[in-house]
Amino acid sequence: MDTLSATEAATLLHVSPKRVQFLARAGRVPAVRLGRRWLFPRRALEALLDQPADSPRPGEAHPIDLSARNQLRGTVAEVTVDGLMAEVRVSIGDQELVAVITRSAAERLRLRRGDDVFAVVKSTEVMIGKG
Repeated sequence: MDTLSATEAATLLHVSPKRVQFLARAGRVPAVRLGRRWLFPRRALEALLDQPADSPRPGEAHPIDLSARNQLRGTVAEVTVDGLMAEVRVSIGDQELVAVITRSAAERLRLRRGDDVFAVVKSTEVMIGKG
């Protein structure tokens, strides 16, 4: 059986090693504790990654409903990252909406051209959601 360390499993799942250990303790990812080390079966983790797109992956939040009524579905036309900020252009029909969000939010959402997203407009803010 091919096993991974916590660091290797975290890299595979795109979460931090501490997060993967937390998920193992909670029983949300398959793992075996050997002394002070966690060992993760590679095939079982890869099977988790092959789950349907609508099921949350380890380390990801469950989808939530928002009170904001102005939710516009669209497609990412372009993502421009500069320093701490990212400019996200979303095509909604024949219109284009531009949102400036933090770089870390764009990386966490793994925003790429062609992704289906929704823009949430609340007062003077525009937020980007994916999923």
